[in-house]
Order: sequence, then structure tokens, then C-alpha cells
Amino acid sequence: MTKKPFLLTLLVVLLFNTVVAYSQELKPSNLFGNNMVLQRGMVVPVWGVAAPKERVTVKFAGQTRSTKAGKDGKWMVKLKPLKGSKTPRKMTISGNTEIVLSNVVVGEVWICSGQSNMQFAVSNAPKVKALLPTAKNLRSFEVKRTVSFQEEDNVIGNWQDVPPSSAVAFGFAYFLEKAEDIPVGILHASWGSSSLEAWMPRDMAEEFPYFKDIMNDLDADTETRNRINTTLSSGEKRSTKEDIFMRRQPNILYNAMMKPLAPYACRGLVWYQGERNTRYFSGVPEVTEDTWFHRVIGMKEYGDVLTSWIKRIRKEWNNNSMHFSIVMLPGYGKGTANKPSMDPKSPTALSWAWMRESQMKVLDLPHTSVVNTIDLGDEKNIHPKDKLPIGIRLALAAEKHTLDKDIVAEGPTLKKVEKLNTQLAVHFNHAQGLKTIDHKAPRGFWIADESLQWQPAQAKIVGETVVLANEDIKNPVYVRYAFTGKPDVNLVNGADLPAYPFRTDKQIPVLSLL
Repeated sequence: MTKKPFLLTLLVVLLFNTVVAYSQELKPSNLFGNNMVLQRGMVVPVWGVAAPKERVTVKFAGQTRSTKAGKDGKWMVKLKPLKGSKTPRKMTISGNTEIVLSNVVVGEVWICSGQSNMQFAVSNAPKVKALLPTAKNLRSFEVKRTVSFQEEDNVIGNWQDVPPSSAVAFGFAYFLEKAEDIPVGILHASWGSSSLEAWMPRDMAEEFPYFKDIMNDLDADTETRNRINTTLSSGEKRSTKEDIFMRRQPNILYNAMMKPLAPYACRGLVWYQGERNTRYFSGVPEVTEDTWFHRVIGMKEYGDVLTSWIKRIRKEWNNNSMHFSIVMLPGYGKGTANKPSMDPKSPTALSWAWMRESQMKVLDLPHTSVVNTIDLGDEKNIHPKDKLPIGIRLALAAEKHTLDKDIVAEGPTLKKVEKLNTQLAVHFNHAQGLKTIDHKAPRGFWIADESLQWQPAQAKIVGETVVLANEDIKNPVYVRYAFTGKPDVNLVNGADLPAYPFRTDKQIPVLSLL
């Protein structure tokens, strides 16, 4: 007799759970909506939720794909590669109900992510803003700025038939559309003052012990977790102070703003971030209560972590050819937290030059590019307004490296240095038409002998090389170019693209130079 009530209760619970499960309505991910841009030329996953085992059919551009939702209600179909099209069409997603998505086009899709200089608004960049009246075929998905302690399945936001709010993202999309005459869609996921660590998935702790320590500390910090949960529950009423507190935490931006974008078909990701990680030269500092948000990797190791992050994001998208275009940090005149005041023209100061060198490490990976900004920036303003050239250069890189166009997309890069008695000849790649923008002698070069006492070099262009000398250095060995916080440079190639910064003394232990 005692078993019957128990069995009856169990039956009621099972029946209730079954009703709840099967009452889940058909719904695609928020990434699939009116006004969306689908990526041309590659397989296009479409996914969402429905009742468990519900049959879901997706129809678009003459294709029909069907599947059954799993026991958890999740479903995904994959459309075959699509041809680019500016003609708006409808996508139908049907099951027990039917959803019709309108104004869908096919073109180039990119993610634009990072911190404040990616978030920097079109309205604050006058030369970029001036492009708005002639913009066409541009769509955007603005990812809501929020956080989560767990990896989310869905993202908050929606597609709009308007350009992205970010000046860099808009400039990039604008010039890419002009070059291709094809719709361009931007998934914009950025948040000011966020570190690289904020965008790192938790499992990267297995590779980087410092990140494991940071994550363990966050897990154990009940006060911080409660504070963030309270802020999230307050909805849109959160204060600027709480907003800053959330976005400067590790991992939780990735969970809410990057993870749920995968595996939306896209050509690549533009990354403009690094300022938060310039506060220290090397390692992770011990910080105080006032500087808790500085517990991030320093400039020297940043490139190694960024390289691994790229590999990890590609894994999330299951796309090893996903292109990553890194925006080099531009000129800036402040140093590290330990020594903020420094000479922005010195080749030995602990300046952003070290971060730029670190960023260049990603070029060891295939399907990467670094957009040079060494001629841009503001000595006193960490948020410079000269975003237009960045958009132009990003578009050139995308055209060359992802669309296989035979164009010049990079400025001169170091090829080799040749010793000529008391002179050094610097040979460059991408140097056709080597010149200076002001027709004066090249600036920004420093040379040194074995003593590493750096002196400014007298420089002259000879064909596609630059010959360097200094009368006080009889046996020059090393060269540094534009290796300062805010260099004064004028060297470009025939496409007016600036030469990349470099140093040739890398084989010497870094700490002995500082």
C-alpha cells in the first residue's frame, strides 16, 4: 500500500516534466532573425530549440534541410554554401509552428570585438561619420554588453538593417562593401576596458597556470559573484561603477558575448584590444584592492596568450581557416603602471612598442593579419579619433587574405639587415615604391653597437632599402624602427601604407635591455 502513493507521485512528476519539455516552442537562436546577413561560400549552420524530437525544417534560397530536435530540445541544420546576393529573401523555419524571417541577404560576415577603441562610436570619429550618407548594404548585430558565470547558448541582440555603431567596425564594413559590392554583416561584441582574459574560455586555464589561478580566485570570491548577480538582476538600472566592475572580470564576457555566437558562419574576426594588458611589462602582478582589475598578463606574454586564444576560438567555430585581423595598438605616450611617465620618443622605454611586438606574434599562425597603426594615435589620449585609416587597412587585409585579391594590403616589413662597413642596410618586403610621405629623410630609426647604446640614425632610401648610419657608431649591429610609445614616422610603400615597427636585438635577453 505504501508504494502506491509514491508511484503515483512519481508518475505525476514525470508527466509534469514531459509536458514542460514538450511545451518548448520552436525558436531559432537570436542570431537568426529579420535583416540578417548569411556568410557566402561556406556551410551555414542554423540552430535553435524546439520540443524534444520535434521535426524542424529550414528553407532558404532553394534549399530544404530537416532534422529532429534532441532530447534537450536543441536542433541544428546546415545549409550548403550560398552565393552572395543583395536581393532580400525569406527564410522559413517550421516544426509544430512556423517562423518566417524576412529581408535576409548573403554576403560577408565578420565579428568585431575588443575593448574601448573597438566600442568607440561612429559619432565620435568625424571622418568615419562622414561616410554614413554613402553607406549601403551594411547590416549589424549589436551584442548586448552583459556577463555570465556559465557559457550561454543564446546571445542577446538582434540584426538591424543599419551600419554598426563602432567606428572601426563601420569603416571596415564600408570599405569592404565598396570593394566587393556585396552585403556586409557585422557581429559587434566589444566592451570598454575589458582584458584579453575577459574574453577567454575557462578551459584555457589548462594551458595557462596564471589564468587558472585567476579563475580559482573568482570561483572562491563569493562577495564578487554575489555582487555581479545582484547587478544582473537589477536589469538596465545598473550604475556605471557596477558596469565597470563586471566587464573587468575574467572569462564572464566570453561566456555571455562570444561563446553564443558560435558557430555562426563568418569569414573572420577583427580584434582591437590590448590596452588593458599594457599596464605591466611581464607576468601577472600582485595587485591591491584598488588595482584588482590589473591582474592580467603583461605585454611580453600577451602575444603567446593571444595566439592560443585564436586557436581556441577557431576550435569553437570548427574552422581552422577563420581569419583573425589584429589591430596593432597605435601611438600613445604613457608607460606602465609602475612607471606611467616616460619618454614617448625613447626606443628603450617600457612603452606600447613592446605590446605591438607581442601582437605581431600571431603572424606565426596561418590566416592572420596585423593592421599597422604606427602612424596613428594620440600621445595623450588613449582613445584617438583617427579611426578611418584603420577601417581602410582592415578592408584591404580582408580583400587580400580572405578574398584572394591581388592587391597591396601591408606596408613594408623587415626582410633582413645587411652590414655595410659603418652602415646598415635594411631590406624590406612589400617595399615597391618605397618613399616617405613628406619627401624628407626617413625618421624613426635607431641603431646601436654591441653596447646597446642606442643613437638616432641618419637614414636614406636606396631603392627598396633604407641605409642607416651614425657618426658616433663605428660598428653598428642592431636596428630599432618605430620602437617607441608615440613614434614620429614617415616611411611608406607605393600604396602609402606605413612600414611596420621592428627591432633586431631580439636574441638578447629582454631584461638585460631594461
